[in-house]
Parts: sequence; C-alpha cells; structure tokens
Amino acid sequence: MRRAPLVITAAAASVLLLAACGDDETASSTSSSPTAEATAQADDTSATPETITEIVAGNPEFSTLLAAVQAAGLTETLSGQGPFTVFAPTDAAFAELPAGTLDTLLQPANQDQLAALLTYHVVPAEVLAANVQAGQVTTVNTAPFTVALDGGNVAISDGQGNQANVIKTDIDASNGVIHAIDAVLLPAQS
Repeated sequence: MRRAPLVITAAAASVLLLAACGDDETASSTSSSPTAEATAQADDTSATPETITEIVAGNPEFSTLLAAVQAAGLTETLSGQGPFTVFAPTDAAFAELPAGTLDTLLQPANQDQLAALLTYHVVPAEVLAANVQAGQVTTVNTAPFTVALDGGNVAISDGQGNQANVIKTDIDASNGVIHAIDAVLLPAQS
C-alpha cells in the first residue's frame, strides 16, 4: 500500500536525507526447498523496480537531472531506502533556467546550493498521483511548496512565484516514485 504525504521536522528530514543505502526487507519464500527458495529470490529480484537514481540514469529525459544529482552528491541518497517522491524536472525544464544558472550550480563551490535546490523537489514519502492532495507540502530540504489540482492536472509552485506542471506520473521505483515536471522550482530564500 502506498503512503500518503507526511509532514516531518527538520531533524527527521536530515536523518532521512542522510539515510544509508540498503534495504532492510528480507526475501521470503513459500517453499522450504533451497532450490525453490533460490528461484523465488531470483524472481523477486528481477521483478523489483530500479531505484530512483537508476531510473533517472536510464532515462534520456533526465540526463541534466542526473548530472545535477551527481554534482550535488545525492546519488547514494536517492538510491537509499526511501520512500521518496521526486518531482523530477526534465532536460527541457532545466533548459528554461536563465542562461548560466545551471553551469553555476554545477560548480563544486555551489554543491550545497545545488543540493538544496534538488532536495526541494523531493518529498519524504511515496505519493502516487491518485493520492496527491492540494495544499502545502514539506520537502526534504524543509521548505514547503504548494500543490494545486485542476481536474486531472497537478501543478506545484515555489516560493518565488514559479509553477511546474506534472507531465508524467507514477514512474515506480523500488524506493519511491517519480513524477516528471516541466519546470525547475526554486526554494524561497531565507
């Protein structure tokens, strides 16, 4: 069963963000035969979706997002246990940023700023499109964004007056779900 959005404290968000990779779930089998058990575990592995990071890496629409995740040092985090909901800007969304913005963010000196921007696109829960509710949502970086529903369309807005539309929903991952969006959101400045 999928989880509804959660509101968490900054401390809990930090713990979640820094969670180590791994899966605490253990494989189970309906048979006690070692051969049947090995076959069942192999079948379970092949049926398991990839992590969020693996899905982003395998989708050419997210190549800029992948480069940003790697530059921000978030590859391991987004491969971790989760669950996460990632509102993933496409390459076209990153292309709409003002000239030079992305190049500046990708510089090693701006790693913290890039991580803050990327974690603003992550909710620390798994939320499928059917479970999205209008209102304010707290992100992993602890800054909220606002979700608006218009019929079957979902839009999210940031603290800077920008809006992104969800253009593809429910890309299932082993540690959460990805919803593709058509703009990069900017967290409000402190």
